[in-house]
Amino acid sequence: MMDIDTVLVFSAASFALAVTPGPDMILVAARSTAQGRMAGVVTQFGVSAGSAFHAIILALGLAQLFLAVPYAYDLVRFLGAAYLLYLAWQAFTAPDDFSVQSTTNPRQSYFIFFRQGFLSNVLNPKVALFYLALFPQFLDPAKGAVAFQVLVLAGIFLIVDFAVHGVVIWLAGGMRALSVKGRSFTTWARYFLGLVFSGLAARLILDGQR
Repeated sequence: MMDIDTVLVFSAASFALAVTPGPDMILVAARSTAQGRMAGVVTQFGVSAGSAFHAIILALGLAQLFLAVPYAYDLVRFLGAAYLLYLAWQAFTAPDDFSVQSTTNPRQSYFIFFRQGFLSNVLNPKVALFYLALFPQFLDPAKGAVAFQVLVLAGIFLIVDFAVHGVVIWLAGGMRALSVKGRSFTTWARYFLGLVFSGLAARLILDGQR
């Protein structure tokens, strides 16, 4: 069983990492600004699901594949960049009434936001390497099954990360609420979202250092 000191130190480390701006924070902030707080929350659920997937992979020991096989890392990295560029193209070419509020099927739109958050996280191999670098420092085989400890730490990280990003979503969503309604705003919002996706794709393509 993990001791309370380990949990507290890991929670503090998770908070420090969560408040550091990164691709996930930028994505949910942009989504919230462009399409509202609910869209940001759903996107964050997708991001969290992606992080949970990486935690499971780590628990199974598969994250080390990226260290053992460099080509696997690059393959996932470029697939992620291609997906983000596809999302950017969708944003740039979408009609001005692309917001959730104007769609006839909000559930379908929320599913799309969830899927985008999930895939953007899963297809970023640096998330797997982040887990591989951080988690072992807090694991102790003498205190029980390592896989179970990984899942406990992942749960703590997801809670802290969601709480921090929740504040970001609330603040970013407020920017949308204060903005002028109408076509000019929706046009600006979709171009802004497209630029964010393009920037995240460029970051994945250019950032080959592990």
